[in-house]
This record gives sequence, C-alpha cells and structure tokens, in this order.
Amino acid sequence: MRSFLDIPPVAAIPVEAAGILARIDQARGREDLHRMQAPQVLERLAAHARFESITASNAIEGVIVDDNRALAIVRAPEGTSHADRTEREFAGYRDASDYLMSKETEPASVPLVLHLHRLLMRHADDSAAGAFKTSDNIIGRRHADGRVTKIFTAVAAGEQTERHMTELVARYESAVADGRTPPVALVALLVLDFLAIHPFQDGNGRIARLVTTCELLRHGYGVARYASLEQRIYESKNSYYEALRANQRGWHESDHEVWPWTLYLMRIVDDAYADFEARVVAARELTGKTKVEQVRHYVLQQARDEFRFVEVAAALPDISQATIRKALNALAQEGAVEAGRGRSASWRRRSIN
Repeated sequence: MRSFLDIPPVAAIPVEAAGILARIDQARGREDLHRMQAPQVLERLAAHARFESITASNAIEGVIVDDNRALAIVRAPEGTSHADRTEREFAGYRDASDYLMSKETEPASVPLVLHLHRLLMRHADDSAAGAFKTSDNIIGRRHADGRVTKIFTAVAAGEQTERHMTELVARYESAVADGRTPPVALVALLVLDFLAIHPFQDGNGRIARLVTTCELLRHGYGVARYASLEQRIYESKNSYYEALRANQRGWHESDHEVWPWTLYLMRIVDDAYADFEARVVAARELTGKTKVEQVRHYVLQQARDEFRFVEVAAALPDISQATIRKALNALAQEGAVEAGRGRSASWRRRSIN
C-alpha cells in the first residue's frame, strides 16, 4: 500500500531500469513466435521450470527435500501421502504453483491470495491455512544460537493486516488500470508492500513469489512459465534480502526508496528471458537426435556448470532415468563431466582443452 501512495512518474525511471524494461518488452514480443515454432520445446522448458520453481522457493525458506523424493512429489498424483511436514509443505507449493499455471488470468484480490495460502498449507494440517495472522510476527535474522535479531516491524495482526491488504490490492489495481507505470514495476511494488505487511503467520515469502508469478503471467510475461524466477531468486538470495531491506526502511512513514527492490526484480525477469531464449535456440537443435544424444546436448550445452541428476531428469521428463544415467556415465568416462558422492551429489561439467 505505502509504495502506491506516490508512484514515481515514468520520467523518473532510472536509466538502467529503462534499458531493462526495453529488453523485457522486446523479449515478451517474441514469445508468441516461440510458441508457434517450437511448442514441444516449450513444454519441456515448462516441466523443467516447474521443478526448479517448487524446489527453489521452498529451499529459500529452509524447506528442503531429498532429490529423489522431490522429483517423486512433483510428479505424484493427487491424494499421495507424504512422510513429514517438510514434504507436506513442499507438496503445498506444488499445488499452489500448478493452480496458478492452469487458471485463467484475473485481477488481483484478497480472496485469491488467501486461496493460494490455503493451497500452500493444505497438506500441513495448519489451522491458519488460508487465514491472516492472528498474532504479530517478526521479520528478523536467526543466528546459529537461536537468537533472532529484528530487522523490520511488520503490520500488526488483526484489523490492521486486513485493512492494509484490502487497500494494497485496491491501489495496485487502480495503478494497473491507470496504465502509466510499466507492469513489471507495479508487480515489484505489490510484492514489496505485501512483504512489509507480512499478512500470514507462515509462508509469506512463498506466497510473495507465487503472487509475482501470477501477476507477471497476467500481464503477458510468459517467461515465468518457462524459466524459473524462484531459482534465480534462490541463487541470488543475499541480494534478494538486501534489496527488500533497503526498500523497507521508512516504509511505515511512506518515506522509503522503491528502486533497489524494483531493479532487483527487473534484473531477475530480464535474466530469465535471456536464458529462456537461449534454451529455446539450443533445444531446437535436438530435432532428430536420439534420447542419449539429447541428454548429452542438454548436459554439455544447457545445464549449469554444476548440476544434479534430478535437474536433468526434470528438464527431460520424457526420457527415462536409466537413459540419463547411461549418457552421464559415458560423459564421465570421456572426462566431460565428473560426479560427486552421495544420492544428492552434484555433477560438474569439466573444461576440456
């Protein structure tokens, strides 16, 4: 809400932000072409992004599941039981993310946010699922000895939280209808204020990332479906928290900066588009190749320098794990990759001179 009281005019957008927005809009304009020319490639990218988004957003909050179980939960049918609360929360993010990807776009609303929280916490037997917080929560840094240092005072529980959330959504929708501010910037302001309100007892960060995806898709930024924003946030989570903290100073007095966080989110979307387009080009080169050749190409050309087996399996959902292992073992014998130890060990691509 506070960030929408005095939205910076377009003329005040920093030069860096203007350049990023121009690249994002150009990439968005090419999405339809990719969908028409390479629909199967995009299906595979969507499957990979789905897995990365679910695992990364949970990992940011310390909800980490063993690789094999993570892949099984992501692919599990409705009604599958889960071993513990960690797995149940992991499955909840899967459900909420899948709901957003399958539903028709609609204006932001408080009921939608509450529904996402209900889906997120539905398997955890949490009595607060789908309901705003009933006691004040602390935004702070937890130390190794268990102490928590308060960083920011969120909006108080009860009537204040409900009022702030209602006003936030109303001001955001008004700014969207006004049409003078780029949608990516408005989404950044929405998320900034949401996290300052911190409306739930648990799950605020995950809901914020789901809302980010939801609103980007609504405004036509389909990259959120094909390149995981959550994975990029996880890989830059120190910058993520630094940008949020920089913008939250002075928030209660409406005397806060909005550009550190807004620029951070713009860079995330820009990087996602660049990676998405590179992956589309690389994947189209796989036409006519055997499945082993497809695995080899993915590992050597598209995977991160350090990757896990489960990432390859998620990226190539139509290729069996046995075929993937066969290709990886062959690459290891050639010296192109080397494997770590343990079930969740990382593989590393080697430079060959």
